[in-house]
Amino acid sequence: MNIAVDTPLQTPTTELAAWVDNLGQRLAQRDLDGALELFADECYWRDLLLFSWNLVTLEGQPAIRDMLEARLDLTRPEQWQLDGEATLNDGVLEGWISLETDAGRGKGYVRLKDGLCWTLLTTLRELKGFEEPTGRRRPMGASHGHGHADGRNWLERRRDEEASLGRTVQPYCLIVGGGQGGLGLAARLKRMGVPTLIVDKAERPGDQWRGRYKSLCLHDPVWYDHMPYLPFPDHWPVFTPKDQIGEWLEMYAKVMELNYWPRTECVNARFDEQAGTWTVQVQRDGEPLTLTPTQLILATGMSGVPNVPAYPGAEHFQGQQHHSSRHPGGDAWRGKRAVVIGANNSAHDICADLVENGADVTMVQRSSTHIVRSDSLMDLVFGDLYSEDAVESGLTTDKADMLFASIPYKVMPAFHRPVFDVIKARDRDFYEGLSQAGFMLDFGDDESGLFMKYVRRGSGYYIDVGASALIADGTIKLKSAPGLGVERIEADTVVLNDGSRLPADLIVYATGYGSMNGWAAKLISQEVADNVGPCWGLGSGTTKDPGPYEDELRNMWKPTRQPNLWFHGGNLHQSRHYSLYLALQLKARFEGLATPVYAPPRAPGDEVGATARR
Repeated sequence: MNIAVDTPLQTPTTELAAWVDNLGQRLAQRDLDGALELFADECYWRDLLLFSWNLVTLEGQPAIRDMLEARLDLTRPEQWQLDGEATLNDGVLEGWISLETDAGRGKGYVRLKDGLCWTLLTTLRELKGFEEPTGRRRPMGASHGHGHADGRNWLERRRDEEASLGRTVQPYCLIVGGGQGGLGLAARLKRMGVPTLIVDKAERPGDQWRGRYKSLCLHDPVWYDHMPYLPFPDHWPVFTPKDQIGEWLEMYAKVMELNYWPRTECVNARFDEQAGTWTVQVQRDGEPLTLTPTQLILATGMSGVPNVPAYPGAEHFQGQQHHSSRHPGGDAWRGKRAVVIGANNSAHDICADLVENGADVTMVQRSSTHIVRSDSLMDLVFGDLYSEDAVESGLTTDKADMLFASIPYKVMPAFHRPVFDVIKARDRDFYEGLSQAGFMLDFGDDESGLFMKYVRRGSGYYIDVGASALIADGTIKLKSAPGLGVERIEADTVVLNDGSRLPADLIVYATGYGSMNGWAAKLISQEVADNVGPCWGLGSGTTKDPGPYEDELRNMWKPTRQPNLWFHGGNLHQSRHYSLYLALQLKARFEGLATPVYAPPRAPGDEVGATARR
């Protein structure tokens, strides 16, 4: 007699859970051959600190083997498990994982194709024994009863901390730059108990935004732009005006109890190799002071020193000329003639602002620009992760950040090209209008669109919030041609190298910025800057991103070749997400934990691959 036996059908969740468990067991047994059998021929393991104390992407089985051989006995990963339900979409099985190492607790995300790992993300989320004081670990605040050793109330303790840090007590971390990046990192370090001081030339937090041109708003939507710990309220505008974000940042610094020195200029910094500390000279309200932090973080944004071109005859110009970073707005230029050199985000915003204020404006485009309409960007690029729909689906900002991080840079173009193909079709009339006006367009060297252009070179794009229509209809005049440039400047005219003469009362140089390590050269030395090498970019070999290839953004949020020097920047999303990993690295060093760095930064010009570096 045949007896029917009910066999549970394998579901996406059971299948992925079995893979995760299998990987954990094989690694526990140090069975590297068995572990690698679980990975596809094309595979990527992105690790943010958990195994490497670095930000690395391991591309292919040999690179993964090298990392595991070097790190398994140091990290001893365990308790691998699937968190929640897995999903199966277009043949890709994916889901959240958690695990632990000797040092900390981690989370991750895995994608399988045909039962084998295609992408794996592992991240350190907290250090064991040094968890943040949240939830059930939050401080009491009040000290009830009598006879306490510290009789000060909160206000007194806070005032004492502010008065002592940087004078009688030295900060462990000194952050140069008090914009959203520096504030977010300082908030993380504050929560972790790391003595930290921010210095900035601004009069008060938020002035980095208040001082920009009148019409400036964030081009990224609100769901993408939250600060660590304190998201914007749910009535906040989709695109935050500059003064509103300035007010928020000032409030953030106060509420998060950050130690912030305004009106303070960092004059120079020198590293003492023997002591392992920095000597930093600052001017605070005109008073010279010396700080001796252990760690120095340059949080000056992803851009460095403004690029101000030196055109022949500029000294004879009788009007006003300035870099876009110093442009106050178009109010004073009604009825005047303005020439804006450049055709990326700032150039478009400034041209639109000047036109709205009644100026006669000409944009000079020297090379092609990637344009994407804000509506299309929000719908098709951000929508699944950062939108009201995502919020309503239950997707948290933290999970959205992790999902974004789970896509290795090497495969990101393949994710983005189909999306931008849809955008091209959807906005065909928009792009045809620009082309007919003579505007030079591109979608990146490999047609992968906005984000790849951003991480490769940090420039060459504009998120359209209205200026493109003004170019298409001729309201903003356009001079555009490959290789077009300024030949010279006369008393009231910009002369281009094609012979064109543009009468001008105002010249705005929307000519971008240098690498962040330009600040290192300015504050420390050119030698240190050269030793560190470029900040930002992937070495992709595309325009303005020369090789050698890196699997992560160069020198950002991770150890550099200069001991105790770190770079922090990027847009609000990047500053928020990667501030966690930078803060954990600094906290571990503050507590004296072992932080052996896998694949340390190579010297500029060294093209040896990561798999050969330990």
